[in-house]
Amino acid sequence: MNMSFPLPIKAVVIDLDGTLLDTAPDLADAAIAMAAELGLPPIDLATVKTYIGNGVSRLAKRVLTRDMDAEPDVELFSRALPIYEKHYAAHVSRKSQVFPGVREGIAALKQAGLHVACITNKAEKFTVPLLKDTGLFDCFELILSGDTLPKKKPDPMPLLHACKHFGIAPKDLLLIGDSLNDAQAARAAACHVFVVPYGYNRGRDVRELDVDAIVPTLLDAAQKVVKG
Repeated sequence: MNMSFPLPIKAVVIDLDGTLLDTAPDLADAAIAMAAELGLPPIDLATVKTYIGNGVSRLAKRVLTRDMDAEPDVELFSRALPIYEKHYAAHVSRKSQVFPGVREGIAALKQAGLHVACITNKAEKFTVPLLKDTGLFDCFELILSGDTLPKKKPDPMPLLHACKHFGIAPKDLLLIGDSLNDAQAARAAACHVFVVPYGYNRGRDVRELDVDAIVPTLLDAAQKVVKG
């Protein structure tokens, strides 16, 4: 993290789960309901938090196997995913909250003349209502969900798509996220990356990540950049 600040950039893309919004309570409620409906052992919020970051499909697999990378029985998963999505869609924003400093940070980034976008691994059918319900939808010039493009984070494709959309080079883009997915995607795309310490990151310390800065809030992030 030997960067010189303020960092000159032209656009900022922001992760959703664990960066913009604390979505874990609603994701956990859906996981608890799915487990109960399938007759599986209960699961708690703290465990679900470590499962967040690779989309609902992978989260459901982790709930079924209680493992980060294992594949569940195919037939069980084919029954489980629609159950999870049913429960999550019904209450996608019931408990989800905007993190402190998010609204102020976005306002400051836009005031600085920067393009601002949201890039998430969450499917569009959950992303759009969630952002609308929390009043954030209109904050972004571009929203890329986990199923918008053929590949999602940690693949660099969404970040490079954002660069093309805004007509900028990767070095002029900053990703603000909370996890290994974000750090890997940014490094693969040759973009800058900041992380917040309050997100999920599979339960790991963000100080382990290869990033340009750890920022307490999005408002703090805005104070570390300038339009380049």
